[in-house]
Amino acid sequence: MLRKIRLTAALLFFTMITLLFLDFTGTMHSWFGWMAKIQFLPAVLALNAGVVIALVLLTLLLGRVYCSVICPLGVFQDIISWFSGKVKKNRFRYSPAVSWLRYGILAVFVIALVAGVVSLAALFAPYSAYGRIVSNLLAPLYQWGNNLLALWAERADSYAFYSVDIWVKGVSTLIVAVATVVVLFILAWRGGRTYCNTICPVGTVLGFLSRYSYFKPVIDTDKCNGCGLCARNCKSSCINPKAHEIDYSRCVACMDCLGKCRQNAIRYVPGAMLPKKQAPVTEETGKPASQPSSPAEKVDASRRNFLTVSALVAASAVAKAQEKKVDGGLAPLIDRKIPKRATSIVPAGALSLRHFAQHCTACQLCVSVCPNQVLRPSGDLKHLMQPEMSYERGYCRPECMKCAEVCPTGAIRLTDLAEKSAVQIGHAVWVAQNCIVNTDGVSCGNCARHCPSGAIQMIPKDVDDEKSPRIPVVNTERCIGCGACENLCPARPFSAIYVEGHEMHRII
Repeated sequence: MLRKIRLTAALLFFTMITLLFLDFTGTMHSWFGWMAKIQFLPAVLALNAGVVIALVLLTLLLGRVYCSVICPLGVFQDIISWFSGKVKKNRFRYSPAVSWLRYGILAVFVIALVAGVVSLAALFAPYSAYGRIVSNLLAPLYQWGNNLLALWAERADSYAFYSVDIWVKGVSTLIVAVATVVVLFILAWRGGRTYCNTICPVGTVLGFLSRYSYFKPVIDTDKCNGCGLCARNCKSSCINPKAHEIDYSRCVACMDCLGKCRQNAIRYVPGAMLPKKQAPVTEETGKPASQPSSPAEKVDASRRNFLTVSALVAASAVAKAQEKKVDGGLAPLIDRKIPKRATSIVPAGALSLRHFAQHCTACQLCVSVCPNQVLRPSGDLKHLMQPEMSYERGYCRPECMKCAEVCPTGAIRLTDLAEKSAVQIGHAVWVAQNCIVNTDGVSCGNCARHCPSGAIQMIPKDVDDEKSPRIPVVNTERCIGCGACENLCPARPFSAIYVEGHEMHRII
């Protein structure tokens, strides 16, 4: 029963968190967004003391239930291991803990967090790693399916679905996601929870706490016959059947051993009930030995039914970016190129580049739900995989704050839309040699017409001739850096006006 409860809860958490990264509309977050906020590292970076204390108390009470139920990367490994078990049964063996590697990676992880290099720490964080896998490998398949439904709905004169663009948001992030899947697949297929107990820093921290958990699996030496069946089915390789010992720092409380023991010799009980070791038998005293003989009567234990777990297969093929190639279906357009910005642009509510870099775990949740396709992972080594803003596909609309609504770490915080409209994240810069007024001698004014803050005015190119073509002038005190001007500028391949980011955001 305990195993069935654990499997049901794990499947629920895994499914809902996966849908959070797949839901490009952002509607799922109003119901299940809390599941992202109770993940360990996001709660720490958000300084959410309530969640952190709750996770610590949960571990001290029940063991590493977080790793087997709440963490999506842990459940993802269990799914891979489950398929591997169909090929080869009883494949695990006890192995000693690789403590130097576990605590070495934890030390690097903590140093990276303290130094503010969260992008490095995010490489090992389980929640963020799973987010990148879903966003880069599974989301394109989900979106292709949505577009197929949208096509069928359109033919049936229905607007229940709408098509979305499928594009590669970041090459470096895609490579990291593929590498993570390959490593996880190899480790989980061969060793179950090897990643959790040798690499994952969250698993190391919770493993230290789980040594002192109140409830834990306990081996009854009076019933155990030393068959080792529990160890051969322990995905954490933490049961030593010869010594009748369990390494509780690596046990993820999966309850698999309880169902596999034919002697009913393993129970999930308070640790205080752990039987004491008996002295060896001597000929003189006849006292019980530490290695008990097989019991005379064997208790027939009913086998527990396996709960079938729905599996997902991550696809490595991702579609090339879909770009609009025509203007009104007539003139072909040259692809727009990304301008070189001296300072990256981060969303309103991030406060500053430094604050954003210190709190963002690069989980890609905000990138997944951005309806305007403004956010994309950075390829810069210092801020690797952390989202930044670019306006080739859209601009940051003042009426949207999806990124702040879904961010679980507090890297983006906004109270309302009025606050967002008052935050200056950058300012527009006009490049005269790119403007079609100068290159083609035609009138435009597109940037001024679409500026939501009224920061761009058109003035005569020749101050002495009111009838001369008009060029834009940017009021940097009113510009909020939304990127509408850059996105809607018809100049190619570089826009005649682009946004330069601010290291420190300010209220205007």
